[in-house]
Amino acid sequence: MKEGPHAVDVHVGKTIRIKRLMRKVSQTELGDRVGVTFQQIQKYEKGSNRVSASMLVEIAGALDVDVRSFFEDFTQANDNPTPSEEFVVSRDGVLLNAAFLSIKNEQVRKKIVKLVQAIAGMDQLDVDFE
Repeated sequence: MKEGPHAVDVHVGKTIRIKRLMRKVSQTELGDRVGVTFQQIQKYEKGSNRVSASMLVEIAGALDVDVRSFFEDFTQANDNPTPSEEFVVSRDGVLLNAAFLSIKNEQVRKKIVKLVQAIAGMDQLDVDFE
């Protein structure tokens, strides 16, 4: 009896989604680039279909990333993501992060963080930007 997707497949799929969205590539466009349907890309991203090694190399090439990047930050503890981890890999989370990172002015980024914290009613956290 199958117990669901393996944690590695889920992690790789989420990473494909993040990298695809950060590059503003649709599932259809990625599918066209690697020779599969957008439905197959959806299944890869959900972890419901395992990505073969050769397909992962194709996807890495299509997204112009190192194939090893799909395995960064993987730990077996990723089985039960927290709500904040789920947001980070959601479409809104990825797009928000990409937009925020495109702001070059460090002072503007700090002010945005303070504004969002104030709106959320959070205590001001000491945030260091590199």
